[in-house]
Amino acid sequence: MPADSAHAAAYQALCDHQRETAKLASILGLLEWDERTKMPPAGGEYRAEQIAYLAGEIHKRRTSPQVGQWLDQLADSPLAADPHGDAGTVIRELRRDYDKKTKLPQALVEELSRTSVIGQQTWVESRKADDFQKFQPILEKTLRLKRQEAAALGFDKSPYEPLLDDYEPGAKVSEVSATLAGLRDALTPLVHQIVGSGRRPDSAILKRDFPVAAQEAFGREAAAAIGFDFSAGRLDVTDHPFCGGAGPRDVRITTRYDKNDFGDAFFSILHEAGHGLYEQGLPAEHYGLPTGEAASLGIHESQSRMWENQVGRSREFWELFLPKAQQAFSSLAGVSLDGFYAAINEVKPSLIRVDADEVTYNLHILVRFELEKAMIEDDLRAADLPAAWNEKYQQYLGVQPPSDADGVLQDVHWSAGLFGYFPTYSLGNLYAGQFFAQAASDLGDLHAMFRRGEFRPLLDWLRQQIHRHGQRWSAAELAVKVTGKQLSHAAWFAQIRAKYGELYGL
Repeated sequence: MPADSAHAAAYQALCDHQRETAKLASILGLLEWDERTKMPPAGGEYRAEQIAYLAGEIHKRRTSPQVGQWLDQLADSPLAADPHGDAGTVIRELRRDYDKKTKLPQALVEELSRTSVIGQQTWVESRKADDFQKFQPILEKTLRLKRQEAAALGFDKSPYEPLLDDYEPGAKVSEVSATLAGLRDALTPLVHQIVGSGRRPDSAILKRDFPVAAQEAFGREAAAAIGFDFSAGRLDVTDHPFCGGAGPRDVRITTRYDKNDFGDAFFSILHEAGHGLYEQGLPAEHYGLPTGEAASLGIHESQSRMWENQVGRSREFWELFLPKAQQAFSSLAGVSLDGFYAAINEVKPSLIRVDADEVTYNLHILVRFELEKAMIEDDLRAADLPAAWNEKYQQYLGVQPPSDADGVLQDVHWSAGLFGYFPTYSLGNLYAGQFFAQAASDLGDLHAMFRRGEFRPLLDWLRQQIHRHGQRWSAAELAVKVTGKQLSHAAWFAQIRAKYGELYGL
């Protein structure tokens, strides 16, 4: 039965309202991008007020009683009959968002936004000074606010669950814990085997002289080659790489450069370009609506990890790109493909998450997941965090941070109030493995395509299977729809076991 004129009018009004709200959110996104890339340090205090104000206005619009009235009017209409159609997805997801956000007091939303900006500024200063005590007060305030947020949203067993839901809608703490535990149990013996193999690649070849300007040019070339559209995006420098933006044709990726470290910038560019490809692949005509937004951060992370690892750390990718790199960097003259491939895939328990290899990366995530869950559940005090961090690193990775700057202060996330975010990185790895296996089944020999510089078939497959759908399905539903299987570590671990078994003679 077609929708009547009253339902059609209500739906149009709801969409118009959301699109206008998205304009405000895009302005907020631009301010946040500027704060982390271009803003002078002294601008932080006023920027916090700007962001808090905009966050409050956006919250008002998203929780307006009029939105509730439109959603009530549309709940049983023909427009909502197909929950995965355009209108059904919009109605379903906006109802979910409305019911959640109306539980949050506006004052709390504004204070969380204000504290996030101050927290990030304090984190930058604290990390540079290697001074956790300078950071501790703002962390304690952030934790209090996040617990207030969880209490307002409501939960059955853990206050961590509604925070996790912000990033991975519908995910349960028990399910995520079980998934990550299974991954840990499979991964730990493999790490021990690799470390005990006695094979050590010459990773020093990645620590030679790599001029920053040449790194930027080479990174841009690689990002463009895999499909990132620089007419609708840009690359900038920041303290902690991220992907942001200000609209459907304005996607901004960032990195950081070290003139004596090739991998730091290059692989973060590929990683953020993967995020950017997802943003550029979402249907622009649906911008501001759930049909034009990413399914979850886990799905978002699957895109970045796939382009960084399954593509960018493959041997075939470097059959194509190593000669280009040797033209760009004289320091790579004489380096063999075998030597370079082994170096970029060195497995070595390390201190820094963003520098971690493909195999041990998830152990870094397990540390953060367990600690942030304990802090939110009030089982771990902020003052005790550095010691707990160091203990976990010794337990999972067998290393001890020499300083808090290389330990508990290395990530920006907690300073920004992003509790519940970290597990999506590991979920993203697992989704990436499962999606890549399915793409190979559907398309044929992907690695042969990479050797020839053909990245478009994989990108087109991702656009068709994942990007174009927005939030029509949850992350868990999307995995089943695309691969026919529920999420597990099986596909990812099989890829890792095969690749590193060959590299390390296992």
